[in-house]
Amino acid sequence: MVPTGYNPALVALSIAIAVFASYTALDLGGRVRGAVPTARLVWLGGAALAMGGGIWSMHFVGMLAFEMGLPATYHLGLTVLSFAIAVGFTGAALGYVARDGARDRDVLVAGPLMGLGVAAMHYTGMAAMQVHGNLAFSSGIVILSVAIAIVAATAALWLTVRPGSPWQRLGAACLMGAAVAGMHYTGMAAATVTAEEAGAHAAHIAATSVDQQNLALAVAGATFVILFLAILAASIDQQRIGGELRASEERFRAAVQAVRGVLWTNDPTGRMTGEQPGWAALTGQTRAEYQGYGWAEAVHPDDRQSSIDEWNRTVAERRTFIHEHRVRAKDGTWRHFAIRAIPVLDEGGSIREWVGVHTDITEQREAEAELRESNEEIQRYAYIVSHDLRAPLVNVMGFTSELQETRADIRAALQGHPQAERIDTDMGEALGFIGAAITKMEGLIAAILKLSREGRRRFDAEPLDMSIFLQGIVDAQRHQAERKGARVSVASDLPTITADRLAVEQIFGNLIDNALKYLDPARPGLIEIAARPAPGNRVRFTVADNGRGIAERDHARVFELFRRSGQQDQPGDGIGLAHVKALVRALDGRIELASKLGTGTTFTVTLPRGTATANRPEPPATRLAAE
Repeated sequence: MVPTGYNPALVALSIAIAVFASYTALDLGGRVRGAVPTARLVWLGGAALAMGGGIWSMHFVGMLAFEMGLPATYHLGLTVLSFAIAVGFTGAALGYVARDGARDRDVLVAGPLMGLGVAAMHYTGMAAMQVHGNLAFSSGIVILSVAIAIVAATAALWLTVRPGSPWQRLGAACLMGAAVAGMHYTGMAAATVTAEEAGAHAAHIAATSVDQQNLALAVAGATFVILFLAILAASIDQQRIGGELRASEERFRAAVQAVRGVLWTNDPTGRMTGEQPGWAALTGQTRAEYQGYGWAEAVHPDDRQSSIDEWNRTVAERRTFIHEHRVRAKDGTWRHFAIRAIPVLDEGGSIREWVGVHTDITEQREAEAELRESNEEIQRYAYIVSHDLRAPLVNVMGFTSELQETRADIRAALQGHPQAERIDTDMGEALGFIGAAITKMEGLIAAILKLSREGRRRFDAEPLDMSIFLQGIVDAQRHQAERKGARVSVASDLPTITADRLAVEQIFGNLIDNALKYLDPARPGLIEIAARPAPGNRVRFTVADNGRGIAERDHARVFELFRRSGQQDQPGDGIGLAHVKALVRALDGRIELASKLGTGTTFTVTLPRGTATANRPEPPATRLAAE
């Protein structure tokens, strides 16, 4: 047996190499996720080279630290192979946990892979050592060394893939370094060297020579230079990322200001903390005043408590915060703001902070109020005008009836007069014209009154299964469709919306009736009703036919009151589509037309999926963040 030992300085150097290499590799490996494909390969290659090369360097220095009484050399091919094994296995393990879609549990595959790579590198390196003696291993200790490598490597990778601070990464590096060093020196403990020649151990050649120590220092120095360059590259990249982040933050702040917004942040519990320059500039509050829930003092008293309550519910439910309220500006005026805030989550799914924006909508709300007031005034005028017109019209109708009744008396009085027949004919024709004009004017007044009432009508929202609901409307018009030889189909997958039943029935009843009226007799009629989702939690319904079509110049005119287009061979007074448009607007919707002469027409009605009603109260007091 040959007595062995270790050079303490070289042992410490080998462990330092292992830890430094592990920190560098884990830092580079952490940059693989999220990088573009080309950069990903570069960072992964650098991490594999740093880890594999560091492990190999640690092993080589550890071997040189091994003092035995026999001269030792190293087989070049096996030594290079051990280096390739270290780089290949560690690169594969880091690439596996850093790939797109990787999960935390993937370390259960990558950790053993890296541990086996460390063990394979070590024992290949041991096989590369050539001594004048016999080298034997204890199987139990070999198994223990492999287990140490696998467990420690798995734990180190688990710490690496989890979000954490640089201190956590340093802990993972120390753990990985311990795995490499622990595996190495446990594996060395498993080896037994037996000299082939008596007295060979007396010549203590390689382990204590100055050349061997210099070789170890040269390997370590080269390794540290490589690792330092890798850390320098990572530092430069970190500065680049920091610069891009600052630029992104500046662009975001500029975008917020461009939409007249105020950016603010809250801590995970919903309290306003830290410097909030936007909020301070808006309200004039100091940091001490808005801290925690102090911001609420700048909210209108009528909106304050509801804002706090809604914000607390939002924080508890971890959902997006959408609200409105009035805020006292620095100049003492009250401004309307729309608020939207979202929770920012870390990779573990925990809330890191809340980020919100107050957008000034004062002018918008004032314009909406003026528009509502103007619409109400127009509706009142329409009602008054139509009512006042009706009174003289009734008189005209009455006197016309009297003239009609006295016509026989006039005819008798003129009997024998040479112009009697002409006078009677002219009088009958005049009374006919008057009657037609009265009928037309009465229809116009009725239409104006109808639209005026719709503006003041109360809408009652209820859930409507649109497939069943529209099929009912179609069934009610089945006789008309059969008489026209047309087929009307309703998609079976229409969604449910919440809206006023009568208003929706009038909208689609008018559209289906129009489609049936203006079919092309040259081909079988086909009317299809379908729907698809629309942005903003809305539904886009379509009523498409293969009828006559509408000329492009008339697309906008068909929605105007008393306006009709195309061949006038069907009864109508030009108020149907105007009524439909008014109802759609009242339900907070939109109607559009696409048509081509000779091809057909498609009306698209977009309605809210949720409550669609014209009875929209004033926007609720807005809510912000904190308590």
